[in-house]
Amino acid sequence: MSGTKPSGDVYTLWGGALSLFSGKVRSYLIKKGIRYREFTSAHPDFLERVRPIVRLSVAPILETPEGEVLQDSTEIIDALERRITTNPMIPSSPVQRTVAWLLDAYGTEHLMLPAMHYRWGEPHRSKQKLFLDSEFGRVSSLGADRDVRNASGARLIAHYSGMLTGLGGSPETSPAIEAVYLELLELLDLHFQRVPYLLGGRPTIADFGMMGPLYAHLGRDPVPAWIMATRAPNVARWVERMNLAVIEDGEFPDMAPALPLDDRLPPTLEPILQMLFRDWTSELQANAAKYNDWIACDANGPRGRIISLDGKRRVHPTLGIIEYPLRGATIRRHSAPQTLWHFDKARALLGALTGESRTRFDALMERVGGVQAMSLQLARPIERQDYVLTVG
Repeated sequence: MSGTKPSGDVYTLWGGALSLFSGKVRSYLIKKGIRYREFTSAHPDFLERVRPIVRLSVAPILETPEGEVLQDSTEIIDALERRITTNPMIPSSPVQRTVAWLLDAYGTEHLMLPAMHYRWGEPHRSKQKLFLDSEFGRVSSLGADRDVRNASGARLIAHYSGMLTGLGGSPETSPAIEAVYLELLELLDLHFQRVPYLLGGRPTIADFGMMGPLYAHLGRDPVPAWIMATRAPNVARWVERMNLAVIEDGEFPDMAPALPLDDRLPPTLEPILQMLFRDWTSELQANAAKYNDWIACDANGPRGRIISLDGKRRVHPTLGIIEYPLRGATIRRHSAPQTLWHFDKARALLGALTGESRTRFDALMERVGGVQAMSLQLARPIERQDYVLTVG
């Protein structure tokens, strides 16, 4: 089939409404003003034409009008920002840019645990079973028979529901996971009472990173969607706003569709950053220690080798089990080199901070408790080549 091939200036997004990472890319395409069509991997054209290129069962994948195939939500946005310079979604000011990438990594990586908890943890999973059967059926079956579609979804769920354990979710850790999420909702609700987007009057990469979990899982699945709507209506409104093409919002008539001048940040962002570092630093440290230990076993190995224990291509490889504290609980989970790759995009920007910008950023890190995390060093860089993580 050729009906899904991009043409003209129209991009093709292979994703799905239930997909965390697709929600990030879809929102970006909307706010960037990029014309696109969306299909799911159930389409025969995906299996016949697209999957053989990436060689992984993964979403989202974006095809450009020129036929280039991009994968990974962050890589997609980064590539399109370089290609399309109008209506930029990555701040040009150094402190704002660094914080934006930091929030992008936090939302995309750390918030995956509460997103999966509220989808797959009990009793949430049982309360929304029919919805989940239907949603997973949409991406696994194109038939018109509802029962067949739902049965197909139930079979797919048997695979994906196991992700929660690998991320550290369990009955023992659920109170800590929910405490983190509910506090974040409160802080974000206070923030979005004052500004329409995370950094100010226009969306940035920070918003798209947070949009992934806060839309697909936490804003659509019935149980967490009800929690968001009843406990943090400003966050629920932000989720709606992030899927609207306009950037200016009539609820903020006195705010220009721009970021604050002089590379400043909204004051209500600092409590969010404090929480970020308080809860995320130990996870980052555990991941970095595991990766550096793995590198030490072959410190002079070639650049470009695949990061995984068995050398196989994987969407989210792991190098073994890590443990770290979270709100009085101990999280035991698979390590995530992807998290380090993502976080290091923000940390690497420190080199571009000089003079007054570096002074202000260092002072910000002191106030929000980010000094330890931003000082992390990887034994070898982590890169992405041929759609997988590799050693730099």
